[in-house]
Amino acid sequence: MGLMADQIVASAAAVEPTGDFSAWMRAEQRRIFLLCQRMLGEADEADSATQDIFLKAYRSVYVEGQQPDDPARWLTRVAVNTCLDRLRSRRWQFWRKRPAAADEALILAMTPSGSPNAEREAFSREIAERLAKALDKLSARQKAVFCLRHYEDKSLDEIAELLDLDTGTVKAHMARAVAKLREELKDLYQTRSVRS
Repeated sequence: MGLMADQIVASAAAVEPTGDFSAWMRAEQRRIFLLCQRMLGEADEADSATQDIFLKAYRSVYVEGQQPDDPARWLTRVAVNTCLDRLRSRRWQFWRKRPAAADEALILAMTPSGSPNAEREAFSREIAERLAKALDKLSARQKAVFCLRHYEDKSLDEIAELLDLDTGTVKAHMARAVAKLREELKDLYQTRSVRS
């Protein structure tokens, strides 16, 4: 994912927000949406957050006249802060609804298989679901640090700058996040070693 993120950032960097805002938004939209989805854990919420982020960006650039030195980095910081605000606020979680267990099973059963190995696909889905649940148990800062490092391929120094933290604090958040995730997912490691 890091290579893909670098290519997206490189193409977005070619388009400045002060020039053609809609082209810049199109170039950055997928990267920002994926970051929000990973941090918030749900596509609808990530879509709403992405819209908020670009509205904030538009206001900052065109209404307030801000000229960011590094537009991609600045937009990432706006995205992370927006997601952290949403994670802190429990109001949006009132509207979160998960399908009933029977409906969820039916939805999963109707999902078309893109792979000939159904067992491997089911195991991959289980891992993705478990990882998403485990990420939800992290604190907002730990989740932000983990997502930026492992999904956005940011260095610890870049994360520190984005979150306005010391690099040592970022390392501590990362260590705690990894320890919590390992504890939450340790049974998957045992299952994997048995299957191998």
